[in-house]
Amino acid sequence: MAERTLRGARIGATSLQGEHGIEFAPRKRVEYLTDRGTRFTVMFEAEAEAPPEWFDPRSGELGFLDDDAGRAARVEFEEKEQQQRTHWDMLLERRSREELEELLEERLQLLRARRGAAKR
Repeated sequence: MAERTLRGARIGATSLQGEHGIEFAPRKRVEYLTDRGTRFTVMFEAEAEAPPEWFDPRSGELGFLDDDAGRAARVEFEEKEQQQRTHWDMLLERRSREELEELLEERLQLLRARRGAAKR
């Protein structure tokens, strides 16, 4: 008999207690705006401070608050992105493009010579 009553229930997956008499924590809805103009909302606890930036769960784009804090965070993010140096930038600081082309040609000749020796 006990087996029949438990057969349809997923023990541990869902609560068997109803929501009657439960008071949920107060929440607030915070809206973010992406560069493409997409708006999405995120729910936070009412007393929590919303971060100025959040990734859209659907598209993965970075969204910023549509207020002064969000605009300041967007400017800071863009400045940081402009200052970021790539490996190519650092390489060009050390060598000229002609030097890099010479090095590439040398390495390619070495690789081709090794491949030729391996085929024989």
